[in-house]
Amino acid sequence: MNNDNFQITVVGLGYVGLPLAQLLSTKFKTTGFDISEKRITELKDGFDRTNEVLPELLKSPTLSFTNQLKDTEESNIYIITVPTPIDSSNQPDLSPIKSASKSIGGVLKKNDIVIYESTVYPGLTEERCVPILEDVSGLKWKKDFNVGYSPERVNPGDKEHSIDKIIKVVSADSKESLEVVSYIYGQVITAGIHIAPTIKTAEAAKVIENTQRDLNIALMNELSIIFDKMDICTTDVIKAASTKWNFLPFKPGLVGGHCIGVDPYYLTYKAEEIGYHPQVILSGRRINDSMSKFVAESAIKGMIKCDLTPKNSKVLIAGFTFKENVGDIRNTKIVDVYKELKEYDVQVDVYDPVADPEEVENEYGIKLIDKISSEYDCLVLAVSHKCFSQELSLDNCVKILGNKRAPLIDIKSLYSKEQAEQNNLEYFSL
Repeated sequence: MNNDNFQITVVGLGYVGLPLAQLLSTKFKTTGFDISEKRITELKDGFDRTNEVLPELLKSPTLSFTNQLKDTEESNIYIITVPTPIDSSNQPDLSPIKSASKSIGGVLKKNDIVIYESTVYPGLTEERCVPILEDVSGLKWKKDFNVGYSPERVNPGDKEHSIDKIIKVVSADSKESLEVVSYIYGQVITAGIHIAPTIKTAEAAKVIENTQRDLNIALMNELSIIFDKMDICTTDVIKAASTKWNFLPFKPGLVGGHCIGVDPYYLTYKAEEIGYHPQVILSGRRINDSMSKFVAESAIKGMIKCDLTPKNSKVLIAGFTFKENVGDIRNTKIVDVYKELKEYDVQVDVYDPVADPEEVENEYGIKLIDKISSEYDCLVLAVSHKCFSQELSLDNCVKILGNKRAPLIDIKSLYSKEQAEQNNLEYFSL
């Protein structure tokens, strides 16, 4: 095969699509397509607001950006990397992937291949996306065009495990199209590829990767609740248990983001559609979704223990993104902590220099403070950004709390109970 034979369009230029488009452009002529005119303008100017791709890499002569579908008409490979979120009822929101399929159907030609990377339930590519491609294009699947599925495995902010260094699962609807899909990814993925026997298998593999992590974290969260009632430090328990060779040291925490807290609902949706009601998966989801309330209630209890009146008290939440050192606020569970505290008539400030203030306000209606300039009655250390290591040292935490007896809610266990109590703080961690 010759690289000149393939022109690729990557649809959706977020945390997944942009790094993929840049990587593919090292071997193929690649177009990045996104419906956001603002996003395209920024990328053309060499600015990536997700901080995943360096400015100089966006200036490659084999990489272009557009929000006009007509600019993608010469492509013969379309890779769809749009989000697959859930709605307020925890049901799959398929509108982005259906919209992307409709758009690509409008430019699809004979012998083109459409590859989906978005996380979906097993069967969605062939059952929901293919009919849209056929209907809009007027072409016949497997006769005029083919589809493949290669689940994304991007970990935002992780420079060690970049796309090219993670084994890529690939699948397609025919032997011939699988050869093409395998070849394209094989040219840029140095870690190698794994060929799944069917598209459904590849879809299932992706969705269980995060479901497994979700359940393991749910177990640790439930243990954290139990140990809290027994006045036992969960971190100490995990350290002790980790001395056994086959213990898996998962940690408790708030499960947000676009994957772990979302993907299991795609699997359970499909399971219920075929007549099976999942029990273990949904139980884990309930536990993880309840942890924000548990954290907020612990903050209120902490203030009461310190003889502080929760009503009209001032609480600072440090960190708002769903994980450390990344500006991604999708499905962040910190917002639920914020809302729970507000239920107690608490005044809540949120500080996060990593998050985009405009994005936070537009998405959640919360105005971030740009600096910590007052004293508080409770401090919630929600995200362990590197930039917090000095600014939120234990000494500074004491100052932020007005050098008084007050609760330090240390979600990420940055400090120990002993350290906090030595500084006259009421300490809580998961």
